[in-house]
Amino acid sequence: MPRQPAPQWYDSMYNNRLLVPEFPQYVARWTEGSAQARRARACHLDIPYGSGAREQLDIFPADALYAPVLFFIHGGYWRSLSRSEHSFVGAALARAGACVVLPSYDLCPGTAKQAVTIPKITMQVVQALAWTWRNVARCGGDPQRITVAGHSAGGHLAATMLACRWQDYAADLPGDLVKNALSISGLHELESIRRTPYLQTSLRLTRADATRASPAWMPAPGAGVLNAVVGGNESAEFRRQNWLIQSSWGSSVVPVCEELAGHNHFSELESLTTPDSHLQGLALRLLGLA
Repeated sequence: MPRQPAPQWYDSMYNNRLLVPEFPQYVARWTEGSAQARRARACHLDIPYGSGAREQLDIFPADALYAPVLFFIHGGYWRSLSRSEHSFVGAALARAGACVVLPSYDLCPGTAKQAVTIPKITMQVVQALAWTWRNVARCGGDPQRITVAGHSAGGHLAATMLACRWQDYAADLPGDLVKNALSISGLHELESIRRTPYLQTSLRLTRADATRASPAWMPAPGAGVLNAVVGGNESAEFRRQNWLIQSSWGSSVVPVCEELAGHNHFSELESLTTPDSHLQGLALRLLGLA
């Protein structure tokens, strides 16, 4: 039986705040850029998709009606950040022709009275996507063309949404509610995350939850494709996680599985907002805009 790595090894692979010392500058730049984006571009803010305080979303409409929808899920290891630091993504992709929906969700570990787990967050995102399918036409989006993208923990959720059995959730939803997905440094198996010391206290992942919430162990989606990318300068584990989803689901479902040369865990997200970048091109092709 293979010997498990020491706990410290998992931290060395998954603690991106240590792997990228410039992390605070990235988040500061995202926060300021997002505030500017909300001032500069028409958007609909703080729309409730559920009854919880964080069960809200923002929408950045495209200039044209019936635009394809990009539903973008933020990262932060399911325990930090929100849609507000990611308005810069919404504005950039709206300029490129998409109607962009940015949801927030509850953060682990929650409170003593109300625990928050990754399976609970997953169901909140399902709820937010169901709301989007039912309501996004009011903001100029085409509910028949929804692509889900996410970064890091959001990449995990994006892959999970492509695999979701939507009619098990609600009979009025189409089975192919999500047409395509883009996982940017997604975490596709969670047992390694469960073993990472600096995340254990906040995530409180059980072995059972790690197994059932891992998209790599879910049946491959019957429709749609997933593009999976990771920064070329990321840890060996993040690169393995990227390869794993293609290995598990097959190249017909995951036709794009790439490393973005020169990018770390945070700079790659900024490349999504850069016109003519390879990553933005992948997103626009999934949306039918390129």
